[in-house]
Amino acid sequence: MVDAKLEAVPLVDIDEGIFKYVLIKVYGKEKADGNEPSRTIVRGFNRAEWHSDIYDEVSSSLQGLGLETECLGGGRIDHRPDLKQIKVYGYSQGYGKADHLESRRILLTKYKDYDIDCSDDGY
Repeated sequence: MVDAKLEAVPLVDIDEGIFKYVLIKVYGKEKADGNEPSRTIVRGFNRAEWHSDIYDEVSSSLQGLGLETECLGGGRIDHRPDLKQIKVYGYSQGYGKADHLESRRILLTKYKDYDIDCSDDGY
């Protein structure tokens, strides 16, 4: 049952424009064989003042489904749908820098025809 809940969690949920984002690992319940199913997701919202605002909102809603979460870091996203471009950069002062290449890989699952660049520059 939890595997279905885990699979139902979208990999990507981001806004348009420039905003903070977090990379989150979502865990299902450990199975009898010791395997703990998980998936990594990207979340970024214009409404969030802090990276923790995003993480708190997402982790709270997922815990309501019986799933656990871990923040793997953060940064910023510049999402320009009109140009089909996304830039992933920067870091979170509270959670550290997310693995931007991993974030790019996940973003490409939803934005296949976009040009997605990563950079360690900026805040």
